[in-house]
Amino acid sequence: MVTEQLEVERKFDVDEAFALPPLEAVPGVAAADPPEAHELEAVYHDTPGLRLVRGRVTLRRRTGGPDAGWHLKLPAGAARRELHLPLDDGAGSAPAELLDAVAGLLAGEVPEPVVTMRTRRVVTVLRDARGRALAEVADDTVTATVRAAARGGTPEVRSWREVEVELVEGEEPLLGAVGEVLVAAGARPSPRASKLAFALSSRLGIAG
Repeated sequence: MVTEQLEVERKFDVDEAFALPPLEAVPGVAAADPPEAHELEAVYHDTPGLRLVRGRVTLRRRTGGPDAGWHLKLPAGAARRELHLPLDDGAGSAPAELLDAVAGLLAGEVPEPVVTMRTRRVVTVLRDARGRALAEVADDTVTATVRAAARGGTPEVRSWREVEVELVEGEEPLLGAVGEVLVAAGARPSPRASKLAFALSSRLGIAG
């Protein structure tokens, strides 16, 4: 069965030496859980002409971490609507339910793997005085391998580090408050629409 959620987050670029600052003093935050590390691998699927990412859509199969499975992310204003299916609903090929949701964008083409992304993610959950999870702060160290556009070409490898702040049960002003603390510690608001768009920037003709 397809499950759905609305993803509201902000991204920040950080250098290798960046250290996540204490966040318990952010208004509304009473405590921060101990950091929890995950090793993630995601294979992103798209058409040869990158129809999905050009339409601000991402389709991936992720293993590792608590949200392993097939994910389809669709634009929803400033947020993104995410559809999720378990891993066993598709092995190498994307499940039909997700493909149907973007059939108009695909125009009859079949998505295939275009990028493999390996991420070491360190997650810190921010909680209020009642113990509710307000937001997750994910410190991601990413290596993306972009498959060559032409057969026999050389794959492109890109590595970077970024921090994402995603709402769980908190309200949107919390994103700004956490962002201010991160920026004061040396983080920079990221102009990137997504990890995938950044990995594919040379093929998309945008600044990387």
